[in-house]
Amino acid sequence: TMFYSLHYFQMIKGILIINNHGKPRLVKFYQSVTNEDEQQSVIRRVFQQVAQRPDSFCNYLEGSIPEWGDATRIIYRHYATLYFIFAVDQQESDLGILDLIQVFVEALDKCFENVCELDFIFHSDRVSYILDEIIMAGMGLETK
Repeated sequence: TMFYSLHYFQMIKGILIINNHGKPRLVKFYQSVTNEDEQQSVIRRVFQQVAQRPDSFCNYLEGSIPEWGDATRIIYRHYATLYFIFAVDQQESDLGILDLIQVFVEALDKCFENVCELDFIFHSDRVSYILDEIIMAGMGLETK
């Protein structure tokens, strides 16, 4: 078994894993977005902001997501056909969140032997379980 300890992450507002065409493959909202119409609006808005950026740009955006407030930052990584997007508050460390995304992707790679978009479709329960082992109620748990 893996040992987890509470790390310094303050608040993750949401996690979106979206393919290159804007189709959500995994969505977790931890703060403020409760009804489905708001969730769909957030997903569209975040994807539009991230997808228009070349991969050579930095992985941080100051978000304009009204449902999460002005103090929201979008931190993401683009791997092959998937965007791993974390919406966080201003107290979060950008590099810490990028590291957390890397930990998540590495855990998925170990579980699925080179994770791909199909794993999110056909094994969404396992993917959600792995994410829940790393993020709990918007708080990051780091593996040691």
